[in-house]
Amino acid sequence: MKKAPLNKLPLTLSLPTPEVSYSKFLTASGTFRDGDLFVNKDGLRIVPQDENDHPPPIQPLDNQLTLADLDTIKVIGKGSGGIVQLVRHKWTGQFFALKIIQMNIQETVRRQIVQELKINQASQCPHVVVCYHCFYDNGVISIVLEYMDGGSLADFIKKVRRMPEPYLAAICKQVLNGMIYLHHEKHIIHRDIKPSNLLVNHRGEVKITDFGVSAVLTSTTGERDTFVGTYSYMSPERISGGSYGYKSDIWSLGIVMLECATGSFAYVPPNPEEGWTNFYELLETIVDEPAPCAPSDQFSPEFCSFISSCVQKDAKDRPSAQELREHPFIAKYDDWNIDLASYFTSVGSPLATF
Repeated sequence: MKKAPLNKLPLTLSLPTPEVSYSKFLTASGTFRDGDLFVNKDGLRIVPQDENDHPPPIQPLDNQLTLADLDTIKVIGKGSGGIVQLVRHKWTGQFFALKIIQMNIQETVRRQIVQELKINQASQCPHVVVCYHCFYDNGVISIVLEYMDGGSLADFIKKVRRMPEPYLAAICKQVLNGMIYLHHEKHIIHRDIKPSNLLVNHRGEVKITDFGVSAVLTSTTGERDTFVGTYSYMSPERISGGSYGYKSDIWSLGIVMLECATGSFAYVPPNPEEGWTNFYELLETIVDEPAPCAPSDQFSPEFCSFISSCVQKDAKDRPSAQELREHPFIAKYDDWNIDLASYFTSVGSPLATF
């Protein structure tokens, strides 16, 4: 049988199947995606999708959150114990504040770090900065915290100099709610209430942060006798080295609110041009001299009374956070519908860039 010449064989041509565009499953950042599965150089993650096809936001203590998920944007804070970075979550685009602490061999420092981690894990309150996760790697503790994009009250005071009473009342109400939670639900004395530890955001929220020197009270007397924290805002009983309790935080709150109202630290040195000659002179003034007060010719009687209540020299004479929540100064503006969100965003903190 003769074979047909090759050029005489019937040929059937078929076009190649059109290739699916890489953009269907590969993002610009190099992440492979198929439905709820995401894979990139940092590993694999299952991200359930909502009806808008966007990954849901990360929740506190999410066991899938890793440090590899976070891209560093910039440093937003520095201290003797470490730094704070603004970071963005790769999968959701969510921003966080990443507190990075170099583990120290000193026992006191280790105890402070452990205390902060315990309190962060246990505290879930709208008026306390949320802790999402903690990691330890190669001598470094990394704490993933809620990002408060308005910065701190310390940042804000630098911008506005002085805060009007209605805004102070709205701020103070949120701080008191946070204190009520810490003092009465968690039995925690913060011990370092100051403007830089009260953070704000574009939603008008004010939250307490930084529990590195906080104490949990387990005794029935509810008192401590250790000497830590930021001295300028310390109550007299703490500076004197005596026992103290929750009401030491109330003193600090009064000093902070007075500073926010006047634009200056509550204690003025004898010679303002020269400042305090030494650190101990300030501490002696806090302990030995009369407590500061709000000028009655500049502020309402309610505000003056509020500050006076907070800074009673004898801690027994100070009201609790719950009692202060009902103070006439707070109640005076309850019906004013104070818009802290607009106030914070219109002035704009140097940290509020996202």
